[in-house]
Amino acid sequence: MQKLIRRREANPGVDWAEGGLHPLLARVYTGRGVAAPDELELGLGHLVLPDKLLHADRAAILLADALAADKHILIVGDYDADGATSTALAVSVLRDFGCRHVSYLVPNRFEYGYGLTPEIVELAITNGSPDIIVTVDNGISSIEGVAAARDAGIRTLITDHHLAGTTLPDAEVIVNPNQPGCEFPSKNLAGVGVIFYIMLALRAELRRRDWFAGRKEPNLSQYADLVALGTVADVVPLDRNNRILVAAGLQRIRKSQARPGIMALLEVASRSPHNVVASDLGFAVGPRINAAGRLDDISVGIECLLQHDHAAARALAAELHQKNQDRRLIEADMQQQALQLLDQITVETESAPVAMTLYQPDWHQGVIGILASRIKDRLHRPTIAFADGDAGEIKGSARSIPGIHIRDILDAVATRHPGMILKFGGHAMAAGLSIPRDAYAAFHDAFVAEVELHAEEVMLQAVIESDGELAPDDFNLELASALRFAGPWGQHFPEPVFDGVFDIINQRLVGEKHLKLVLSHPDSAQLLDVIAFNIDPQEWPNQTLSRVHLAYRLDVNEFRGRRSVQLVAEHLSAAE
Repeated sequence: MQKLIRRREANPGVDWAEGGLHPLLARVYTGRGVAAPDELELGLGHLVLPDKLLHADRAAILLADALAADKHILIVGDYDADGATSTALAVSVLRDFGCRHVSYLVPNRFEYGYGLTPEIVELAITNGSPDIIVTVDNGISSIEGVAAARDAGIRTLITDHHLAGTTLPDAEVIVNPNQPGCEFPSKNLAGVGVIFYIMLALRAELRRRDWFAGRKEPNLSQYADLVALGTVADVVPLDRNNRILVAAGLQRIRKSQARPGIMALLEVASRSPHNVVASDLGFAVGPRINAAGRLDDISVGIECLLQHDHAAARALAAELHQKNQDRRLIEADMQQQALQLLDQITVETESAPVAMTLYQPDWHQGVIGILASRIKDRLHRPTIAFADGDAGEIKGSARSIPGIHIRDILDAVATRHPGMILKFGGHAMAAGLSIPRDAYAAFHDAFVAEVELHAEEVMLQAVIESDGELAPDDFNLELASALRFAGPWGQHFPEPVFDGVFDIINQRLVGEKHLKLVLSHPDSAQLLDVIAFNIDPQEWPNQTLSRVHLAYRLDVNEFRGRRSVQLVAEHLSAAE
């Protein structure tokens, strides 16, 4: 699909004179809204304070009372990487604080679905009734589940970051930066960030009670690796507060101070911990944990993160690696079927509907989210992929594009067509839902119609934001390394991308779907190695072209101990 390359506008009013920053890095930062050099200071001392998070103090008192009374605390998590890291963090910190009775339970997505439901409460009671249930990365929509817990005499603490509905559950305490009345300035905390803040508040409360007299007080920065992993894997916007959390976690990993499970997952993914960056967490570690929740049971991922023994962590990481390999095979088959469906309805990018829905009865419930994301990226349209769910129902996973708030779209469809959507929830860019199987065609029409009310032509054009051209002297290892480690880069604070026109010296296909090119800058004799992943083999290599317009990342390639500059292509097209 042809993409529009649009260059960012940097704020020329920022004074970088005292920072000693490379002019290119200064340009990159100002293009991402950094207004002053001190905004790049990412020490933990610059975090927003926990007392700004609504009800964090009440949550701390509830948990401190539970510790003092030796109560049983049950953590109810979610079956993705954010949920797994949130669960592992809550269990680990409470144990380190001296809680003798803390356990966890994560719903199996195929048996129980998402969140704290009455069925999960019943299962919790069967497995040893807890005194308090703490949800992590879920619960803000668990009205019936909280009611069931209350009826059973179980107190509930909801910790979540998903958008709240019109009615909140009747929990003992709710902590969610996105709930009404919460003025916490960083609305972008992941679930693991929320529970980390609650543990900060709990530590402060325990200090007030002299809880740590005669016992070691844990340093909560040791959990930064979990917070960084969950934050990056959940693709939440990296505002300054989240960048502080991620930077602290990356620092621990690079110093080999991370927990054995994360080190083992990096090892099976062939990533060096000493050179780890945020994208390694997002594209290597996170998917391996997610694979457990997608195909089977996320508990394998949680146990890997909880392990203190390196050998046991390696064994669990190997199991997660295999599950991820299995997931890839399932996804590849589903994607091929999806593309055939698209061919059947003769979808062309220029004339594609403003939104897409796809459904196959035998698609894997745990993989439809990835499938929706792949099709969304291909067409640049909001996309929902459905698979069979419970009797008479189908479950969908939705992914959206900038400017189209997918949860609000689903809310509007539910309002206009009562009963069409059985349940839904999510974020601006991703959501989940269930609908009656026989309502699929009607839902498709209603969904497309609702997106049409909000979509403008400019939104439906895929855009690559570029930081401009690089001068010939910029293609060097020092600058490439500086860019790689300058972030942390991620959602809403993207890794730098540049663009320019280059002469093609050589081009060839490698591994059936990757393109290797050798290019030269028109104003330099230096040859530049380029890799373009997952290209269309029907379009490339293109031996008729002598010049290419390339959008790319300046990166470092390490091979057999040799380091060299490499350009990673984001988009390439014939140069005008």
